[in-house]
Amino acid sequence: QLYREARECLTLLSQRLGSQKFFFGDSPASLDALVFSRLAPLLKAKLPNGKLQQHLKSLQNLCNYCTSILSLYFPWDGGESRPPPHPEGLGEAEEDPHKRRKQLLSVLVGLAAMLGYAFLSGIVSIQRGGVGPAGRQPVTMEEEEEEE
Repeated sequence: QLYREARECLTLLSQRLGSQKFFFGDSPASLDALVFSRLAPLLKAKLPNGKLQQHLKSLQNLCNYCTSILSLYFPWDGGESRPPPHPEGLGEAEEDPHKRRKQLLSVLVGLAAMLGYAFLSGIVSIQRGGVGPAGRQPVTMEEEEEEE
């Protein structure tokens, strides 16, 4: 029954799209993003049971719809699921020469944020005075003057 409902949904989408470029005319809307996000993987993925994929491929306007969006918004992709190729001979270090510095800076900023939060929320506090070395109270300036 789930397969039957999915086929019916695809058929209804195909009928609603008709010969338009997008569901609401010549410019994309949020519905187009939603529909494309569901159709493109179904169209491009290798599935163990391809019955629903075959039905989608039989709906030529939905296939053209996906291909059009892929070429318009993902031109490097050419309709396949690959990122744009990297220039030959560039290693990871050459791609971003400051990668290590950025990582270290990110860690330091995160640490500073956590410490700032701990101090501001009262989890950690610094108190002046208190118990000194060997369990003695520290001597204040007034006490030092009295001893002299």
